[in-house]
Amino acid sequence: MRLRDLPSVDELLRDERLASEPHELALAAARAALEHARDEIRAGNDPGSLVDAVMCELERSSRPSLRRVLNATGVLIHTNLGRAPLAEAALARVTEVGSGYSNLEYDLEAGLRGSRQDHLGPLLERLTGAEAALVVNNNAAAVLLALAALAEGREVVVSRGELIEIGDGFRIPDVLARSGALLVEVGTTNRTRASDYERVIGPDTAVLLRVHQSNFRLVGFTERPKLEQLGRIAQRFGLPLVDDLGSGAVGRVGDEPTPAESLRAGADLVCFSGDKLLGGPQAGVVVGRAGLVERLRQHPLQRALRADKLTLAALEGTLALALDPSARDEVPVLRMLHEPVESVRARAERLAELVGGEVEDTVARVGGGALPLAELPSAACAVEEGLAEPLRLGEPPVIGLIRDGRTLLDCRTLTDAEIDEVAAAVFAARVDA
Repeated sequence: MRLRDLPSVDELLRDERLASEPHELALAAARAALEHARDEIRAGNDPGSLVDAVMCELERSSRPSLRRVLNATGVLIHTNLGRAPLAEAALARVTEVGSGYSNLEYDLEAGLRGSRQDHLGPLLERLTGAEAALVVNNNAAAVLLALAALAEGREVVVSRGELIEIGDGFRIPDVLARSGALLVEVGTTNRTRASDYERVIGPDTAVLLRVHQSNFRLVGFTERPKLEQLGRIAQRFGLPLVDDLGSGAVGRVGDEPTPAESLRAGADLVCFSGDKLLGGPQAGVVVGRAGLVERLRQHPLQRALRADKLTLAALEGTLALALDPSARDEVPVLRMLHEPVESVRARAERLAELVGGEVEDTVARVGGGALPLAELPSAACAVEEGLAEPLRLGEPPVIGLIRDGRTLLDCRTLTDAEIDEVAAAVFAARVDA
């Protein structure tokens, strides 16, 4: 076919198969199909059926952009794949609250306007031992709000070893600057002592800040003061100590500190994430002294950063599970984290048998900046390297890893119920490859 042989848009739209499609959508799809056909002809290729191309474009454009994927990467809290999958209890709360009206900002007992911040306070106080709590839309927002409310125009003291950059170019110093606080760095990248903090405290100092190092770790010739030491310094100088934990572990998970431990060690406010080791929705939680939490609540930024009703509902369902030690395995992230490798290998063996793959021992990761040095024994089903792309482009998309000339489908981040779906996806990918 030559370029001059291509039909016009109007001619293409007169095909009976496109007659029932919404005109504006069909028009955009026809233009996209014709542009692709021109590229194919210029490359010396046959563009194929243009009407079929338009139908495919219509299907693609009508498909939701945000889609469910099957995570076969072995990274439990995968930021690119939405971090923590929600527990059934959390999803049930979202459905219940989101399907109709709710008492989001209405006090049912008083018959007056209430606060959305009141719903989760009692749960968070029971979990952490804090006097009060507040929820915003993510942990960066929690830190931003804390510093804006407590230190705007004044100094925040933080160790140089904690001024890190995490995912997507997100830098801790940038958050501090946006809060309006003045950053005062102490120590060196690898060694910071308690005396370094004491040396810089002056009349303009407003807050001592400790920041979780996320995926960054220093080993070897290093030193970092214990939180108890910083707590004593903060108390002596009458300053609040803010501890940014990031990871969100409310129970014992490896060496990750919990909010309750931080508060007992002397932190006045603790900030952490809802969608990491807590296993809930994206959210930022602040717990601590009631007077300080109230200052955050009253700050104008709080309204801009507050969480919506669906986030609060999902977080409420997740926190209810966190209060019940017997419900740990109902939280997907914690179930995957603690599952015996024998169970993971059994899934890998079943998948390999279904698709004709091979079982390979591998290592899974926690992800999300939590437990960066932890290696979780895992097992994967290895299939052909060329299947990685068609698996990614299939329905549902399956995201694996390419290693040593093969595509690995790590079964620690797949459930028993998903194995048949992955097997079907592999068969479909072989047809497309």
